[in-house]
Amino acid sequence: MTEPVGVGGRPLLPAPGMPAAAEMRIATIRAHARRLFWSALILIAVAGACGYFYDNLPAGLEDWMLFSAAGAVVLLLVVIPFVRWRSKSWTVTTERVLARSGVLRVRRRELRHVRGYTIAVRRGLLQRMWGAGTLTLSNGVDEPLRMTNIPHVMLVHETLVDQVEVSQILAHRDAQSAPDEPEIPPRPPAPPAPVV
Repeated sequence: MTEPVGVGGRPLLPAPGMPAAAEMRIATIRAHARRLFWSALILIAVAGACGYFYDNLPAGLEDWMLFSAAGAVVLLLVVIPFVRWRSKSWTVTTERVLARSGVLRVRRRELRHVRGYTIAVRRGLLQRMWGAGTLTLSNGVDEPLRMTNIPHVMLVHETLVDQVEVSQILAHRDAQSAPDEPEIPPRPPAPPAPVV
């Protein structure tokens, strides 16, 4: 689903006095998946160890013990890190940024574009190598919203700047075009005079 674009690739604005378009999702972002590298490596190592030691265990150990230990390692070092990574996301829409985190107890925060906020970008050496970074969104009132380890951080930064600009332009334009005085409905015409 795409929007029509105007000059410079920016979305066309609705005509003054017309209601704004419905809120649209621009992107859903998760932290860079490179933090799952060790989990993937452990999963491969456990699968290889299970294949090697199956029916080849020293005396006193049985296959069910091997699979129990492998299951515990996979649960602790592969499944739990994956679920934690998957449970944290940020959604950018045309009206706001939504932060969602948690598995059993989900926490949500939102920051509206129309209120405006500053965007700080921080990139370490490894983050620069991977094209990632951390964005901190602060409106000066609420606690800053941190989007940590975001892939394609500069593209996300540009998108957020454009959304703030468009939202503030629309809000300013709507405030200017709103009538200062309420409209008085026209008086109904007088009934025709009786004919004599």
